[in-house]
Amino acid sequence: MLKHRDHFGSDTEIRMTALEHVQKLMKIHGQLTYRQINKGFMFGRRRIPLFNRQRGIFKPRQMQFLISIKTVVPRQGREVWYSDQENVHQQIYKGMDSIDYAFMGSDPEKAENRWLLNAHQHQVPLIYFLGVAPAIYHAIVPTYVCGWDPVALKARITFGTPEQVEDKTYPENPERRFALRIVKQRLHQSSFRELVISAYGGSCALSGLRERRLLDAAHIVADKEEELGQPVVPNGLLLSKLHHAAFDANFIGIDPDFSVHVSRRLLGQRDGPMLDALKRLEGRKLKLPRKVANRPDRNRLAARFEQFQATN
Repeated sequence: MLKHRDHFGSDTEIRMTALEHVQKLMKIHGQLTYRQINKGFMFGRRRIPLFNRQRGIFKPRQMQFLISIKTVVPRQGREVWYSDQENVHQQIYKGMDSIDYAFMGSDPEKAENRWLLNAHQHQVPLIYFLGVAPAIYHAIVPTYVCGWDPVALKARITFGTPEQVEDKTYPENPERRFALRIVKQRLHQSSFRELVISAYGGSCALSGLRERRLLDAAHIVADKEEELGQPVVPNGLLLSKLHHAAFDANFIGIDPDFSVHVSRRLLGQRDGPMLDALKRLEGRKLKLPRKVANRPDRNRLAARFEQFQATN
């Protein structure tokens, strides 16, 4: 990997700091908000930005090569500027080892498009901020530019595993396919979570809790079940982490009429106010999304409620 050193630091040193910073953020938050990314990261005593709000291809002035690319999910009614904004998720789900990333504008010699070419030629690891909801991103680290087509006005993007960040070359086809499978799984989870949060208005369906970091998108039918386990909103419930754990352990059941049931085991225990709060859910109704199409599917609830009854 080519190094560029000045009084501030080498491109490689700054890059590794940026990638490690984003990986830590993802471990803490799962998905990243615009505000979290916009804070940038510290290298020495200086703050370095991670992306540009208006542009999808970004190189900080302190670095020789670009550090990130971005795809957004526009807010409702906003214009879609680039084709990848509409089909990148489908490309990832259908792809084998790489996806397209649209150039900025129609001039391949534009500075940002040349940055993509330079990243391809020098095989530098990047951050891909992939939008999963308006102003919400799933960061894919490391990402590489593995192709550059001035005629089609597109670059080809591939992914590596976190362990490959410090490799000197981007991964070959077997590693790319493996990395893409991991990206698919995580993107499914991220997209599903954001859709369920939006459907339920950001509020736990059992407790009303609104702290985003304490909320999970729970599957009614496990995603390993091919027939009913798809990551779609009618197969989801927005639950606090406590209620999610209780639901998964069949301490809480929800019948097809949206009534909540608590296991006899919990009802018979006395263990303080937290358990009492779970016990008080007995007989209550689930808080439903306003949009009927987003409400829990009754067939899925029936299948899951049978499991609850079998263990209680």
